[in-house]
Parts: sequence; structure tokens; C-alpha cells
Amino acid sequence: MKKEQPILPTAVAPTKASHTPELSISQRYLPVDIECAPLPKRRIKRALPLPPPRADGLDVGMLKPNRHGLVRMRGRTDNGSRWQQEVDYDMAVTLVKEHAASVVNIHTIRRLYTNRTFRRYILDRDKLTCFFCGEYGDTIDHLLPRAKGGHTTPVNCVCACSLCNQSKAARSLEDFMEESDDL
Repeated sequence: MKKEQPILPTAVAPTKASHTPELSISQRYLPVDIECAPLPKRRIKRALPLPPPRADGLDVGMLKPNRHGLVRMRGRTDNGSRWQQEVDYDMAVTLVKEHAASVVNIHTIRRLYTNRTFRRYILDRDKLTCFFCGEYGDTIDHLLPRAKGGHTTPVNCVCACSLCNQSKAARSLEDFMEESDDL
């Protein structure tokens, strides 16, 4: 009968040809070094990025909902396929005001960016620099989180490093900056 080999967290798993060395309890588990946790970054208070130039199209005041209170939104996917859906009138107005869509006719708006072009636009606009700490950033963060009613628009999105993006999570910009000032 074969003896089961113990799991060795600090050692490399033994191969079939070798045998398992006996380790003491102190050797089996590495001590946790509290000092090795990354220190919180210093946050930089910056001005919000400027919105892109307004797209050609009708004024948002021309937009009218259909009899169900909805507005048709059209766009393209990253591979070029067309899509359409109906959105609330308020959301359509927000998307147009925050430079993410333009008015095509009184009942239709058009998304200006595909997911890929939007991501590229934000990263290029912010020069791959984290909005919060000034280091290299390659993720997109919503200033007003989507969980709190924010939309994916050029006005609401900034470039962020992954550490700042994860530590901000679903907090508002004010809460996140206040918390970092306390550190």
C-alpha cells in the first residue's frame, strides 16, 4: 500500500522518482511578514480630463422618446457588426451630454465608440498615466461607479493603474480621495 505524500507549501512538489523530505512545522509554513504588504500610494488631486469635441448631429433638445418612453440607440461592435437597443430617455440624454453618443434623428442616438475604440481613446487621452497616483496605468476606472449610476462615457472614465482601480472599487471619487488623505 502506497503512503500518501503530504502537500508541501514551501517546497517544490516532489517528482515520482524522489522521496518526500521530512520537514518540521516551522519549515513547512513560511512566517507571514506584515512588512511585505504594499504601502498605499500617495494620491494626486488632478483636474478632471476635458471631454472630447462634440460630435456632429442634432442638439440633445431635439431628442424625443417614443410612446413607450424609450429612445433607439444604434452602434457597432468591435468586429463591425451593427446592433441596436432601446434605452430610457434620461440615459440617452446623459450619453449625448457626456459625449458618448450623438443624435441621429428625434427618436435615435448613435454610440460613438466601440468597446475597443473607447478603451484606446481613454488610455491615449490620459497618456497611460493613472489619474489617481500618476504611475503607469492600463485599466479604465469610472469616476462615478456604474453601481452608483455612472455610465461608460468619456467624461466619467479615466485611466488607472490596477492597484488604484481595485482599491477604489465602487466608491465615489470624493470618498476614495478622502480615504487616501487620511493615510
